Amino acid sequence: MFGQANVLAAGQANFPPTVEDFYLPSILPWGAHDSYWFTKITAMVWIAVGVLIIFFLATYRNPQLVPTKKQWFAESIYGFVRNNIAVDMIGHAGVRFAPYFTTLFCFVLLTNAFAIIPLFQISPNSHIAFPAILAIISYVLFNYIGIKKHGFVKYFKNSLIPPAPWYILPLLIPIELFSTFIVRPFSLAVRLFANMFAGHMLLLVFTLGGFAMLSANAWLAPVSVLSWVMTIALTFLEFLVICLQAYVFTVLTASYVQGALADEH
Repeated sequence: MFGQANVLAAGQANFPPTVEDFYLPSILPWGAHDSYWFTKITAMVWIAVGVLIIFFLATYRNPQLVPTKKQWFAESIYGFVRNNIAVDMIGHAGVRFAPYFTTLFCFVLLTNAFAIIPLFQISPNSHIAFPAILAIISYVLFNYIGIKKHGFVKYFKNSLIPPAPWYILPLLIPIELFSTFIVRPFSLAVRLFANMFAGHMLLLVFTLGGFAMLSANAWLAPVSVLSWVMTIALTFLEFLVICLQAYVFTVLTASYVQGALADEH
């Protein structure tokens, strides 16, 4: 973001920012034509995976009866997801899904947090591809679990045929089909993507807007300062959105798993 601000201040970029600002060039110094896929976004996803693996391996490498600060922190994260998401949404059977929900929650939270971390300042989830992949994984998970428990025929029968009079089933079955197998993964992905995309765009507008006004006219300096103050305020708001969206994504996944396990859903 500040790199874009410096470019704008030098008169080499246009204001306001556009969707093209989300498509970053390759960060590799060689093979630019062959390495277009390895952008800052790709690197952040790899960093997030590496940080989470190293963190949990390090904290549980030598577990203590009286936990260390790192072990307590990791156990607190797992306990929060297990008790407040897995068990609350699914019941005691949700404990076996707690490791996946914890991984999902931590990954979404960390990749969201990149949006306000200096030098990164953009979330991979502001690209629809990453939320879409996460939504597809959750979609495959809850359908697999439902089929495994109930069998293919009974699972789809319970999913598509609600308890209702037979004469309105021709209307309800297509609605259930569309809602369960199309809307669920689509809304799961779009909700996360839209919030992170909008948050990053707002921060860009207020940050670059301050530089744009300062470059256009010195008399607008007080207004440019106000724009940067708004950027700071929006950063705190974005932090709340970052945490909330990680929680919502995990809770919705848990609710879909709960529905798949239910005898009638």
